[in-house]
Amino acid sequence: MVHTSCEKRLVIVLVAHEPYTRCIEDRIPGIWSETLFPDITATYIPLLKMMENLKKDGVPFKLSLVLSPTLCALLDDPRVQEEYVLWLERLISLGEHELERTKENKQLSALVQEYISRLNEKKVFFRDACGGLLLPKFAEFAASGNIELLATAATFCFLPHYRNLSEVIDAQIEAGLLSHRTYFDSIPFGFWLPLMGYTEEIEKNIHKYGLGYTIIDSHGFLFSDPLPECGIFAPARCGNGLAVFGRDPETPSDIRSQFAAHTVYRNQNRDIGFELPCADLNAFLAGDKERRLTVFKYWTQNNADTVYNHCAAAKQAAQDAETFLNVKAARLAEASRELKGAAVSSVCAFDARELGSNWYEGIDWLEQVFRRAAKRTDIACSSCTEILRSSGTLQQIRPFMSAAEGSGYGETLLDKSNSRMFTYAFKAAERMVDLAGRFSSDSGLKERCLNLAAKQLLLAQSSDWPRMLYAGINADYAETLFKSAILGFSTVYDSLGSNCVSTEWLTRTEKYLPLFPWINYRIFGKKI
Repeated sequence: MVHTSCEKRLVIVLVAHEPYTRCIEDRIPGIWSETLFPDITATYIPLLKMMENLKKDGVPFKLSLVLSPTLCALLDDPRVQEEYVLWLERLISLGEHELERTKENKQLSALVQEYISRLNEKKVFFRDACGGLLLPKFAEFAASGNIELLATAATFCFLPHYRNLSEVIDAQIEAGLLSHRTYFDSIPFGFWLPLMGYTEEIEKNIHKYGLGYTIIDSHGFLFSDPLPECGIFAPARCGNGLAVFGRDPETPSDIRSQFAAHTVYRNQNRDIGFELPCADLNAFLAGDKERRLTVFKYWTQNNADTVYNHCAAAKQAAQDAETFLNVKAARLAEASRELKGAAVSSVCAFDARELGSNWYEGIDWLEQVFRRAAKRTDIACSSCTEILRSSGTLQQIRPFMSAAEGSGYGETLLDKSNSRMFTYAFKAAERMVDLAGRFSSDSGLKERCLNLAAKQLLLAQSSDWPRMLYAGINADYAETLFKSAILGFSTVYDSLGSNCVSTEWLTRTEKYLPLFPWINYRIFGKKI
C-alpha cells in the first residue's frame, strides 16, 4: 500500500512533448526518425512497460504525467503508427547486418542481439498489444489512479508572450482541455504551463476553467509577495484560489550531471549511424544519403572503447535510485524540522526525454525509485492533488514572473534569432480574436475556413519553432513550418475579407493539416 500517512511526499512529474511535425510532407518520415520515433522507442513504450511491470508485481506507484496535445495528435495519427513500424523493421534489418559484421567480437555481437530482441519486443508491444495506440494505455493507468494526467496548452505556446491578449491564452488553455477530453475522456485538475512560463494574473485564465493547481519554477515561487513561509516545500494559493507548487530546482540538473553521467551508463553520443560507412547502413537508410541516429550504441561513457553492459548499468541505476531517495528524504526531513514538524513535499518536474532518450537507463532508474519508495516509511510518492486534499489552509501569495527557459525568464524565445516569429504570430492572434467576434454565428464554408485559421494560428504560436531557431537545430524546418502556418492563416483572413474562398485550397489544406479535427474557432472569442 502507498504510505498515505507519510508527512514527507515526493511528486515526480514527467513532461512529454513533441513538436507537431506532420505539416511538411517532403520531410516525412525523415523528421520523425530524428526525434519522435527514437522517443517512442526509448521513452514512451518503456514507460508503459515499466508501469505494467510495477502493476504486475503489486508495487504501488504514483506518477504525474503531461502528454502534450501535439504529442497526442502524433501518437494518434495512423500514418505515424504505420511509419513507426516500418522504421522498427528497418532497424531490425540493420541489426541483422550488424550481427554479421560483429560476429568476431563476442561482446559486441551479444549486445547487438540484445538490441534486436528489444526492438522485436517493442514492435510486438506496439503493433499487437497496443494496436498502434499508446494513448489508451496511458488512460488505463490514469483511470486506475497510478498516474495523474495534467492538461497543458494546445501547442506548447509560451503564454506570457500573450499576456495582453487574454482571449489567446484562454484559447490555448481551452483547446488543451478539449484535447485532454478527446484522448483521455477525463477532467484534469492540474495544468502544466508550457516551459513553466508564468506572468502576473495568468492564474485567472487557468482557474476560470475549473483547474485546481499549476507548477511554477522555483525562483518564481520563492520571489513571491509575500515570501512563502514554507519555501518550495508546501503549496500556496493565488488570490483567486488557484494552488501553486514550486518546482524542486535540483532534480533536473542532478539527473543530467550526477546520475546520467556515470561512466557505466551507455554513451548516447556515439551511434553507428554516424560512425560506420554509409554502405554498412543501407538496410536502415533505405537509399537516403542523410545519416540518422539508430538504437545501436555500443560504448559506455568512460571515454574509452569499453563495450556497454546493460546488467552493470541496471545495477548502477538501482544504486542511483536509492541515492536519489536518500537525498530527497534527508532534505524533506530537514525542512520538516525547520517548519516544526509540518508536512512537506518536493515536486520534481522534468522533461520525459531525460529518461530513455537522453539517459538510456533512465526508465530503469525510475522503476527502481518507485520500487524502493514503496518499501520506505520516511518518504512516499504522491501527486499534487493528493497533497492538496490533505492540506489545510494555504498561504496566499503573488508569484513572480518566471520560466524554465533561458536564464529563467524565457528570453531565448524572443531574441534576434527568432523575434520576427512573435511579430507575425501576435498580429495573427489579434486578427483571429477579431474574426471570432465578427463571424461568431457563421457555419458551412466560412466555419471551415475559420476552424482552419484557428489551427494554423495555434501551430504558429508553438514555442518549438523559436527554440529550434535559437538552438540552430532543424532551424530550416522550423522556418518553413512557421511560414506555412502564417501563410495559411493569412489566406483565410484575406479570403474572408474578399468573401471569396477557394474550396479546392481549403479541402487540400484541411487534409494536409489533420491537427485537432475537433477545433472550434470560437475559443478565440471574447469571454464575458
